[in-house]
Amino acid sequence: MLLGAALATGLFDGVGAALAQGPVAERGRSTYEVSDSRPHDSAPASLTPDELANIRVYETANAGVVNITTSTVEVDPLFGVRQLGQGAGSGSIIDKNGHILTNNHVIEDARDIQVTLSNGETYEAELIGADAEYDIAVIKIDAPADRLVPVQMGRSDNLRVGQKAYAVGNPFGLEGTLTTGIISSLNRSIPSRLTGRTMTSMIQTDAAMNPGNSGGPLLDSHARMIGVNVAIASKTGQNTGVGFAIPVNRVKRFLPDLVQRGHVVRADHGIIELAETNRGLRIARTRPNGPAERAGLRGFRVVQTEHRQGPIRYINTRIDRDYADGILAIDDQPVSTVEEFVAVMDKHSPGDSVTITILRDGQRQTVNVVLGEA
Repeated sequence: MLLGAALATGLFDGVGAALAQGPVAERGRSTYEVSDSRPHDSAPASLTPDELANIRVYETANAGVVNITTSTVEVDPLFGVRQLGQGAGSGSIIDKNGHILTNNHVIEDARDIQVTLSNGETYEAELIGADAEYDIAVIKIDAPADRLVPVQMGRSDNLRVGQKAYAVGNPFGLEGTLTTGIISSLNRSIPSRLTGRTMTSMIQTDAAMNPGNSGGPLLDSHARMIGVNVAIASKTGQNTGVGFAIPVNRVKRFLPDLVQRGHVVRADHGIIELAETNRGLRIARTRPNGPAERAGLRGFRVVQTEHRQGPIRYINTRIDRDYADGILAIDDQPVSTVEEFVAVMDKHSPGDSVTITILRDGQRQTVNVVLGEA
């Protein structure tokens, strides 16, 4: 049970009046004097610096964190019955215009979205933009500007393992919940729960997260957003002390696209498939007339040879992997895995020119690729 009633038994243990034996003569009888052992001018216990820091973060950020509830229409695959599903999550107010940042999986397929502010006011929200691969979304409410307290944006490029981290959200629908912890690690990679695509450069924290925390902010000790809480590593779906957040620098980069276009504009390198081999990272396929092919990059080659046996002709097909270019570095940053390649490319925008160091026929070469728009 999430919310229980406190038992009265033992509730006041140690807060009574002490009986001091002291016979007082009163008309020949022995009586006992009751003395109160509590100090009359006791001051409240002082808060520690750590507690004061927690309070300061909470009181600064909580007004900017919202509770999001959604309803969806689901069809029972067996009986074809339409059922109403419900979901919940968290979000951060990002401006006085009513834009709210959350996770895509919080609002995906929602028929309607309700947002409750920290003061208890509830507004209907509309979807402005979303991206499934990065699991971010922006919704908007029509609320008076004086009701909107944006969460301050911080940075995620200067974080250090061991620094304090705070999560504010609505686990299990319990609004305005603060949990604390540290940044446990940086640059983690996890699969997207919706697309299966690897999400790179993630922040790992042990600040407790549970269902309902998704979309809420991960904060630093100055109450600045450093990430958007997105997932936990758990077989039960409940907190295990391993949570992940999308770094805020990535979010800030894509927010203008979400607000203005409704989707994220990605850089397109034109490489459809990469292969991790025992000889390093190799290009498997490029898109015809895409940026990689136009720059002269090569993928696996299909080689066909013809054989005849009497009147019968045979076609033998094989894949020539040695023909493909091996990728060694991008802009002098070594890459040896698909994750590293994706992480570097994610930092670029359409129109950027990147220098890719390749290994072709045993020789190192550099190729400039002008990125397109995906």
